[in-house]
Amino acid sequence: MSPAEREARRTALILASSQAIVGSASSICLSIGGLAGYYLLAADKSLATAPVTGFNVGMALAALPAAALIRRAGTRSGFMFGTLVTAIGGVIATWALFQGLFWPFVIGLLVVGGGGAFVQQLRFAAADNAPPAFKARAISFVMAGGLITAVIGPQIVIFTHELLAPVQFAGSFAAIVVLAAIGALNLSLLRERPMGHAGVAAADGHSARPLAEIITQPRFLAALICGVGSFALMSFVMTGAPLAMVGCGFSADEATLGISWHVMAMFGPSFFTGRLIHRFGVERIVAIGLLLLIACAAIALMGIELWHFWTSLILLGLGWNFGFIGATAMVADTYRPVEKAKAQGFHDFVLFGTVAFSSLMAGTVYNAWGWEMLNWIVFPVAVLCLAVLGALVLSSRKRETARA
Repeated sequence: MSPAEREARRTALILASSQAIVGSASSICLSIGGLAGYYLLAADKSLATAPVTGFNVGMALAALPAAALIRRAGTRSGFMFGTLVTAIGGVIATWALFQGLFWPFVIGLLVVGGGGAFVQQLRFAAADNAPPAFKARAISFVMAGGLITAVIGPQIVIFTHELLAPVQFAGSFAAIVVLAAIGALNLSLLRERPMGHAGVAAADGHSARPLAEIITQPRFLAALICGVGSFALMSFVMTGAPLAMVGCGFSADEATLGISWHVMAMFGPSFFTGRLIHRFGVERIVAIGLLLLIACAAIALMGIELWHFWTSLILLGLGWNFGFIGATAMVADTYRPVEKAKAQGFHDFVLFGTVAFSSLMAGTVYNAWGWEMLNWIVFPVAVLCLAVLGALVLSSRKRETARA
């Protein structure tokens, strides 16, 4: 193993453990944000998922600033600042629950989402610090850290949601502060690598292209559409699932365990997704992910027993893993090192802006038309993504044939 790959592995492992620890804050927000919102609302329950939307809006708004700060301040300092943002959000959310205030609670989750934007940059940092042959596996390493998140986050919810009784869920959001502190200690082990514009440009030997030129590349557009489609559909169905399970008579703990299975399915395959991409090609893996999302909706439409919910959530997680990791690997191939901050920031801004909208619509659609409509919407979106991916593959083959 070369020194570069050895260093890339060390960095990826630190980033993966940070994904596991700090990423658990996201798991807490996504699994009970809607239920806590429902608990706080006295009248119009259609806004119950607004806290989850706030979380996703926070990630969207902070995407560009997070990427720029990490580039300017360096990976260690930038990511450690992100844990501070996460902790502040946890404090605000806990205070809002004690006060019984809905919109301040939404703001608290928005701030936690801002910290989550830094967590989302972990996968890019792993890829940027890896040799070309190790990039997809480095991304997978970091995403595999989410498997621990699947255990930590829901278990924290189960053991802490009544810890500060009689205030429901306050203990879970207070735990976010602890997770952020542990994450900061872990990130302090990173070797500082300032990513200033001049240094990267010199190392790469290329000047930066305009953002418009980068994002209008067919491959970037296809990757963006497939990544956004995979993540938005996952958020849409997952946000509505706990409400649907509780609405069908299942307990909050059963709903939380369903999300736990879902998050394990999201990140578990990451141990081998990179190898699958290397062996079969990224486009095939993304296509499989989109087909799994369709299978998720089909299972959900078959019935409302607990196994229907849990099975569909597992397929939802698997589909997200293949679709999103594959799309991320595609995006990483479309920009130069000097362009990464603006390319990654734009990508995540569009991604989490769309995800925020989808999470808000989950509550509205569920309250207006029910669980079935949530799942019917999966089909046209997934088919559109498959069509865009297919067009990219056909176009690439035509260009290769013409060159030959």
